[in-house]
Amino acid sequence: MLGNHLRRFREAAGVTAEQAGYEIRASRSKISRLEHGRIGFKARDVADLLTLYGVTDEQDRARMLAFARQANTPDWWSRYGDIVPDWVEEYLSLERAASVIRTFELQFVHGLFQTGNYARAVTMLAHQAAEEAEIERRVSMRLKRQDVLAGPDPPRVWAVMDEAVLRRPVGGAAVMRAQLEHLAQVAALPQVTVQAVPFARGGHAAAGGSFTVLRFAEEEVPDVVYIEQLTSALYLERGADVEHYLQVMNDLSVQALTPARTADFITEIIHET
Repeated sequence: MLGNHLRRFREAAGVTAEQAGYEIRASRSKISRLEHGRIGFKARDVADLLTLYGVTDEQDRARMLAFARQANTPDWWSRYGDIVPDWVEEYLSLERAASVIRTFELQFVHGLFQTGNYARAVTMLAHQAAEEAEIERRVSMRLKRQDVLAGPDPPRVWAVMDEAVLRRPVGGAAVMRAQLEHLAQVAALPQVTVQAVPFARGGHAAAGGSFTVLRFAEEEVPDVVYIEQLTSALYLERGADVEHYLQVMNDLSVQALTPARTADFITEIIHET
């Protein structure tokens, strides 16, 4: 958000990236990286750039400097740095900043909705050789991530999931039953919408895999599509790509059961387990 604001201020002032770089004793490429949020910000550099761009309003300056301080504050996941790769850290940062999170899940319950035992089972599938202490740290990190739902201004989370997610007994029948009961409770939260796509609806456009679309309160900040892979992730920001995934998400929402019918569907599956 800060980088996007700085770019807008620079363009409005008619200042080139080269001129901006010279002002803070840096290169054009550094200005580009700053404006795309790829590197950290120094408060002094932000203040100098705001002055160069003619931003004199004290509220605007204070807001931008507050963004800079926030961007440089170590996040809660920094203490898990030994087990969290950079590509996951980037997602956690985006998830924390998002105002709307729309997700489609094909195999597992979304991480924001997982119970401890379910999260442990999922973690052990991906890290079979890890020691118990490492598994527990990874589970702890997964559960800590869910604090975003309990904050003062939680994001709106709209999750669509394939019926396979609800029926696959990850961790065993008892663990899965408890997970479904927890999912039903989470789905009742005012900021959460859960929909299921039953097998009876046939194939759907997202059969290729899970994905997440993140939207931010700042209108100038573009949506981001996140696609997780086994050892890395894709972050799509190009307008055409984002629009394609949003259309798929909209189609899935139409194909899926309504939230109320989904709640009944989850209850039915609980009674079957």
